[in-house]
This record gives sequence, C-alpha cells and structure tokens, in this order.
Amino acid sequence: MKLRLLTHAERDLRGSISDLWPEFMQHDQVVSAFWPRLYEVYPDFQLWLLDGKTTVGYACSLPVRWDGVPEPRGLDWAMSNGAAGDPTTLCAVVIALQPSHRGRGLSEVILRRMAGIGAAHGLDCLIAPVRPTWKERYPLTPIERYLAWRREDGLLYDPWLRTHEKLGAELLEPALRSMTITGMRAEWEEWTGLQFPEDGEYVVPGALEPVRFSGGLGTYVEPNVWMKHSLD
Repeated sequence: MKLRLLTHAERDLRGSISDLWPEFMQHDQVVSAFWPRLYEVYPDFQLWLLDGKTTVGYACSLPVRWDGVPEPRGLDWAMSNGAAGDPTTLCAVVIALQPSHRGRGLSEVILRRMAGIGAAHGLDCLIAPVRPTWKERYPLTPIERYLAWRREDGLLYDPWLRTHEKLGAELLEPALRSMTITGMRAEWEEWTGLQFPEDGEYVVPGALEPVRFSGGLGTYVEPNVWMKHSLD
C-alpha cells in the first residue's frame, strides 16, 4: 500500500472515485449549488487520497467566517453564510474512504493534514459538522440522546465522533438542521428504491432521522455534530 495525499491544486481527480453516499444525499440544494466552488475557488483545501495510482478517498474543507457560535444549519451554513466575508476558520466538509481502506487510521491522517492546511493559511481553528457514522443504526433516537452514549472506557460511542475526540476535538453541540433534502414522493422512490404509499414518517437506509412525508412531499432534515479542533 503506497498512499499519497494530493491537493486538488496539484491534481484534478474528480470522477476517479465512485460515489460513496446514498443517492438522496446528493439533493441538498445548498450543498449541490455550492459544491463546484470547492474545487474552483478553494483547490488548496480539497484533498485526494491515492493508493498507488488508484483514488481511494477524498476530503473537502472550506475557509469560513465563524464567530464562535455553533450554527444549527451546519453544512448548509458553511456553504452559504459561512463562506461570506473574510475567513477566520477552516470548516471540514467531508472525509470519505473506499470501504477497503476504512479502519486503518487514514481518517486521522487526513484530519491532521486538514489542520496543517488551516494553520498554514493563518486560520484560527478547525471546525466540523460531523456526520455520526452509526447514527443511521438508531434513526429514532434523538441526536441529543445519542451524543450522551459512551463506551465503558468513557469515550464516545460513535466511532467517527470518537476519532475526533481522540485527536483532541471539543464536542460543541448538535447542528440540528445541517442538511435539508426535499423531494416529491416519486423522487424519493427513485433515490431510495423504496415505496412511500402514504404520508407519515419512514426509516430510510443511510438516513440519520426518519423522512417525513406530507402532501406527497418528503423532507429529510439531517442532524450533524459540531466538533472543534485547535490548530496550535
């Protein structure tokens, strides 16, 4: 395994890795509209992970103007209001790895590289609206209760939150409306391969909360968790 981390400024590898997220996650209007700007405007902040010549992961971050108050809109905030004005802080957007390369400590390596990029650009800290890996197993449990779960060793139950915690991150509070995805019944059925015969709440694979249908319109509001890393 010969691993390398390259910035997008060094090499454009878009299209070299298959999509690693559920289809419905591609339909947040704010994120979808802003996403191309990550590569066009902030190429130094986007990372590609290569194993030899094969792209096996990627990571995205964004310099934002942050006043120290965790924003309930999380990712949507970072890609709208947060991107306005002179940046003060680096916001991690996503780290994604092929299943074959998970569980090897690579996320920690990428987080450290992100922090180094933030420090090199004179930003004050690294914040992240973290998507808890195992929350999809408990979609009916409120995020506030989920965050209270800890293992016998005292560390956070969720493995992705725990990774941040082990690297010294401070857990701030939930971003209760980090992403909002809406679509008509037919769209949700296309995205998920499921049927939604009537209005109500449905558990959808990959979703952290139920999808709620009313009048044939399905709405998914995803909670994330704000974590803060020092760049000292």
